[in-house]
Formats: sequence, C-alpha cells, structure tokens
Amino acid sequence: MLKINAHRLWDSLMEMAKVAPTEKGGNCRLALSMEDRAGRELFAGWCREAGMSVKVDRIGNLFACRPGLDPEALPVVMGSHLDTQPKGGRFDGIYGVLAGLEVVRRLNDDDIQTQKPLEIAVWTNEEGARFTPAMLGSAVFTGNLELAAGLACSDASGVSVAQALERSGYAGSEPLGRPFDAYFEAHIEQGPILEDNGVPVGVVTGGQAICWLDVQVDGIPAHAGTTPMPLRKDALFGVAQMIAALEQLADDFAPKGLVTVGQLDIARSSRNTIPGKVNFTVDLRHHLDTQIDAMERTAREVLVSIAEQRGLNLTVSRHWFSPATPFDPACIQAVRTAVEGLGYDHQDIVSGAGHDAIHLARHCPTTMVFIPCVGGLSHNEAEMALPDDVAKGADVLLNAVWARAEHIAG
Repeated sequence: MLKINAHRLWDSLMEMAKVAPTEKGGNCRLALSMEDRAGRELFAGWCREAGMSVKVDRIGNLFACRPGLDPEALPVVMGSHLDTQPKGGRFDGIYGVLAGLEVVRRLNDDDIQTQKPLEIAVWTNEEGARFTPAMLGSAVFTGNLELAAGLACSDASGVSVAQALERSGYAGSEPLGRPFDAYFEAHIEQGPILEDNGVPVGVVTGGQAICWLDVQVDGIPAHAGTTPMPLRKDALFGVAQMIAALEQLADDFAPKGLVTVGQLDIARSSRNTIPGKVNFTVDLRHHLDTQIDAMERTAREVLVSIAEQRGLNLTVSRHWFSPATPFDPACIQAVRTAVEGLGYDHQDIVSGAGHDAIHLARHCPTTMVFIPCVGGLSHNEAEMALPDDVAKGADVLLNAVWARAEHIAG
C-alpha cells in the first residue's frame, strides 16, 4: 500500500485557501466568478507542473488528464469542485480535487504508470450558491440537464451561465458525456457521524433520496385587534401547527428519516395584521425510495388535515425529487480493500448531502470516500478537517484508484 505526501496535500489545501479568503478563515469563490477563476488557474498550474494536460468542456467543467499505458482505455476519474458558498469553508469540494492531484503527484514520485488514464474533474457550480440548480456542471455533463437549460440559468444579477463562462474564460469546447471507466470522489462528510464514532474514513455506499416540496397556505388577512380568535383564518398559526406535525413525522420515520423546513415567507407581513398567506419549503430525506415515498405521502396527508381543521386553503407541489442512489459495488469494494489494507478504522455510510457523484453514478461506476469534519460543520467559514484524517482519506483514494487503473511500476 502506498501513502500520499501528507504535508504536500495539506500545504496545497492551505495555499488554495488563500484564494478569496473571508474574514473568519473561510472562502468565497462563487461559481464562474473571477475568484473561482483564480482558484481554477492555481489548480490548473499545479496540474501542468505534474505533467497533466488541461481541457474544459462546454459547461465549464475542467479536466486535468494523465495518460495511461493503454491509449484505448477509458479514464479513471477523481474530482469534486472548487466553488464555495458565499461564506464557505476550505475543504468542502476542494479536498476531493486536491486529494486527486496528490494521487497523481504521489504516483509521479515513484514513476508509477497506470494502464488506464487518470483524470481529475473540477465540476462547475456544484454549490448552487450563484446559479440554480446545484451540481449544475455534472448534471449537464451526464445529460441530467440539457446544455441549453444549464447555459440559460442566471444569477441574482441576471448574469447567465453562458455569460459567466465567457467572462471567466471557461467557455470550453470539449464534448459532454464522455465515457469514464469509473469515478471516485473524496469529500468531508459534512455531518457529525464519523467524528462521533471516532472513525477516520467512511466507505460511502450511496446517496439518500431527497424530496423537496413547496407549500402555500392561504387564510384571510384581517385586523389583529378587532378579529376574535375563534373567527380567524390565520395562515401562520396553521403553518406553525403544520411544521410541528412535520417534526413529529421525522420521529415516525426515525432514525433515517429527516425533515427540514428551511424557508418561510409571510406575504405582505405587518405587525398588526393576521397573516393571510404563507409559503414554506419542506425537505424530506431517507435512505430508501419506499420510505421517501411514504414520507411524502404522509406529509401531504398531515398538511391537508390541518388545513381542513383550520379552514385554510392549501397548495402542495413537488419542487424536486432525487431517488436514492446506490454506488457501484466494485468501486465500493476497491475503497474497502484499500482502507482495510491500510489498517484504518472505517465504517459504511450513506451520503446525506447531494454531490456530483450522485449524477456520475448514473453515468459510470462511482463511489465516494468520506473523512470527518470537526463538529460536523460545513457550509461555514469555521469548517475544519484534521490533517491526519485528510491524509488517511487521500491514502484510501490513492490505493483504490491505483487498483482500478491497473497499476504498473515504471
């Protein structure tokens, strides 16, 4: 088993963190901004120094390529993203990209050639902080989103993805949907499970199902001082009861069921007016498709029941649905073999967050490697991963990818 150069990987992470830093130690590199361009250019320079060529496709995904001994073989691809939240951390996405670079650097150290080519992908707009939807670049690459639709997406200032690609210099010409032999993505967990269990490596078996609902509740706006309580059609009190019932629904589907109300808007709100219209969002998640279907069905029934009790009008629509995504058994086994060979503690885990790997899993054999993040904290300037965990996850990635690429010492 090989091990990566832990100091070199950590130094690369800290050097990338100097690109568009925030006041509290995080980063702000919104997709296809000049800051994102600076991060990409730094990475691309490192890749060229490592003997790799760099190319860009039509949605701005960047690929750094190391040739294999077999010119006909499909590439084994590693990667993630370099764009961040407005006040994001130094590891979310960045770790997967730079761990992939460290794999190549480590193979170069010993002049190890592989039968299959190796590539590192930097996917465009994974975060969705500037353009919606999230994971846009990998969605377009894999055909889950039409290119024209992806290019037409606009940010809050009305700048389209197509315009941002031109301005940033990342309007590439490489074809979309190229076949891959396999895809491996290393990532911080973005949750507390591995840290709570004292485990440095998560063998990711898949991604959980996600269902987003948009809910509109209509009552009757009226004067707060002149309308008796029994005669009110208060949309907000109705929503409050609905949200409490949704929290109970999570208990009914415990421990895997997750329910979140992340956005709530009171239309034309005023201190002394009974709310007449409230919109809110519901995020349902579960590891199993059968259970996410049951959660959605139950959620709708609960919302309808409360609306009827209170004399409120209700509209519920599905905004987005992503089924549970099992990862490839052979890729999972490659990760398991690597972590066992290295002697690192590990556990199986299902990804709770969306990742580019979810799209890639419908395109080619795919899996992920998780490492803990301190306090389970992510999408936050204080996001942190420990150097030892960073190194162990990259060691696992190195050996899993090396095995998949059929290594031959040169």
